[in-house]
Parts: sequence; structure tokens; C-alpha cells
Amino acid sequence: MIIVTGTKRSGTSLWMQILIAAGIPYFGEAFPRDWETTLKEANKEGFYESMLRAGIYFATNPHPKSGAYFFPEQVEGHCVKVFIPGLVRTDRAYIGRVIASVRAWREYEASLQRLYTMEDVEGAKSATDFTPPERMPPALEWWSENFALIRDVSIRRYPFHAQSYDGLLRDPDRVIRDTLQWLGAGDAEKALSTPKPQHRNFHQPTSDSVPARAAEVFDELYDAIDRRRELTPRFLLELNQTNELLTPLLREHGRRMRADAARRRAQAMAAGKPADAETAQESAAEPAEPS
Repeated sequence: MIIVTGTKRSGTSLWMQILIAAGIPYFGEAFPRDWETTLKEANKEGFYESMLRAGIYFATNPHPKSGAYFFPEQVEGHCVKVFIPGLVRTDRAYIGRVIASVRAWREYEASLQRLYTMEDVEGAKSATDFTPPERMPPALEWWSENFALIRDVSIRRYPFHAQSYDGLLRDPDRVIRDTLQWLGAGDAEKALSTPKPQHRNFHQPTSDSVPARAAEVFDELYDAIDRRRELTPRFLLELNQTNELLTPLLREHGRRMRADAARRRAQAMAAGKPADAETAQESAAEPAEPS
């Protein structure tokens, strides 16, 4: 399969729209469930998601409700969005080529905080006692997931193309043509009008949410992806050292998230409202503790 991956709010939906416009068959809906009426402002052109965003593995294939199972050869050449934690758990047999969309961490942070605000507004409408869930701070989530992606690629060595969000919007014609040529599929002419820079909500916001040295490494990693530079052994060592520095914070926030999720599941069960299969998949997709 052609897997589009990245963090949330990194441009994965835009890449799905590009591939679909180019004529590549796909999995996913433009607005899953009720998102068209609740979160459409977060992405006016559609999210193109499915439960496979949590990974293509035993919990999603076969389908937890219908029991339908698809074999790798049946979906060869199809594109699907799988967020980074899901890609890491995806069975290797389903990974054909991977397009990873990466967004600058400060812009990602601002965009994700906006999305969380929209989600919380909708949550408060449906429950008088609504409290926001415990969440990983966006900058730490950006780091945790992109570091996990680099680690996964280095271990499993699947065909991989990392593309910066800025690079795509800066020169969509070249990027789309080069990427489809790399895939060996799709009509570039039909996809060139898909990017709409006017829908961009943030551009180079400021943030001091992580230690200064970590912020420098975050910036250097994004700059390397944006400039299409190879990650040197020296920089890879620096990435590992940065991850060691941030691991205590990641573990503490992960512990809080798991405790909060367990409490909410217990409350739902007590109220006679067990989580459905898709909700369970969302729980499975919570960031794992770094290794």
C-alpha cells in the first residue's frame, strides 16, 4: 500500500487529497462520523481517515465489527492515511511506499492547540460535566512521533519519502510531480491544483514550550527535511541524546494520559456506555513511551 503518514495537523490530509485527485484508489472518508459538522473548519477539504489511521494490524484487520479481512495483494497500490504510531505497529507486508508529511513544530503546536479547542467546545455542548482529556503537550508529541518514525524507518527499511509541509506549499508543482514519479503512479496534471495555501492558518508562530537546546534540535531536524539533506551520523547521535533528555517528560505525560483514559473508560462502563471498537482503536493509538 501507499501509506501517507505524519503527526496530526502535519499535511497528511492534503497528501491524501493530492493522491486521490491523481487517480490513486484509496481508503478513508472525507469527513468520518460527524466531523463535517464539528471539525470541518480544521480542514475544509476533508480529512480522508478510517480506523486504519491507528495502524494495519490485528486490531483493525480483520475489521473488528464485520470481520472482513483484506490481504496485502488485494490492496496493493491503494493509498491510506496512517498516523505515525499506527505506522509503527502496521504489519510490514502492507507497507509498500511511505510518504511522510512533516510540519515545523511550532506551527504544528499552534494548529493542534486550535484543533483541541474546537474539540473541547463540541464536547462541552454534549455534556454539562465535560472536562478536557489529559493530552500530550503538542511539542513533545511532535518530537515523540517523528523520532519514532525515524527509528522505524531505520529498522524496517521500507521505501520512504519525507516531505516538509513548507516545501509542498512553496513549490507544489515540482513536489507533486517528483513524488508521483517516485510512486510510479498517478496523474500529476490532475493533482496540481489541490494545494490551497490560502487555507493555511499559521505561519512561523513563536513558542517556548520546550527547553532551548531541544528546540534547536527540533528546528535542525525540520530544516534537514525541508532542504532534503541526509541525516548525518553526528546528528543522529544528537537526536538520540535529545530523546534521552525528553524521555522523563514523555513518560510522565504518558502515565497521566493512560490514567485519565482508564478513568474515563471506567466511568463509561459504570454509565452503561462501553467504548465502541473505533474508540478502542483511538486508545490504542496513544503515544507509546520512548524506548
